[in-house]
Formats: sequence, structure tokens, C-alpha cells
Amino acid sequence: MKGLKANIVKSLPVGSEVNSCDNSGAKIVRIFAVFGHKTVKGQKPGAGVGDLVMAAVKRGKPEMRKQVVYAIVVRQKKEYRRSNGMRIKFEDNAVVVLKDEKGNPKGTIFKGPIAKEVADRWPAVAKIASMIV
Repeated sequence: MKGLKANIVKSLPVGSEVNSCDNSGAKIVRIFAVFGHKTVKGQKPGAGVGDLVMAAVKRGKPEMRKQVVYAIVVRQKKEYRRSNGMRIKFEDNAVVVLKDEKGNPKGTIFKGPIAKEVADRWPAVAKIASMIV
């Protein structure tokens, strides 16, 4: 994974339920693991924009429910700071469901904007995105 230039706050701890912003069939997923995140003992790992997570589908199409999927966090409510001094925050938390851990998205349409940090780190997601902020 490519490093990010922004100082992203990890605002989605393990156990948080997040909306899916694609047409993969999942509506709400629960994050249960964050890749590449180390914490002190007793602290829950958190995910931020651009992080790869493992999630369980809680609501969606019947064939998608109760499945374990890979996902990428594309928006978060908590503001974070880019290297040029600009602060970015979105109105909701959202993820994109992946086919595999390489970064290929399962859906073909994304609803809403996607952070620039995600587009830099995951080129397959950037190809499908209609709006990059």
C-alpha cells in the first residue's frame, strides 16, 4: 500500500457499522478488523479514509448478508488535515466493498464523492469513481 500525505484521524473503531456507497448488494457493514494497524494492549484499532478493513455484511441483499468481505473506507465524518493545510470532512461514513484484497471493487457505481487519498492509494477504485474530492 502506498503511504498517504494527509494526517488522517482513525475515527472508525472496530465494531462500527458503516453504510456501503456502491451497488454491490451490501447496505450496512460492521468493521471487525483493520489491516496494518497496531495499537497498545486493550485499545481497539480504528480505521480512517483509505484503510483496508474486513467487514461483515449486516444489511443488504439476502445472498450478501452474513458474508465476510474486504472493504475500503472512502469517507469519514471526522475531519482530517491534508499536507497543504486544508481540512476535509464528509457528511457521512462510507465504505466500498471489494472482490478481493488487491483492491478491485465489487460494485460498478459509487454514490457520492470519494476522498483523494483513496484515489491515490487504490487506482481500481479511482477508475470507477465519478467524483473525487
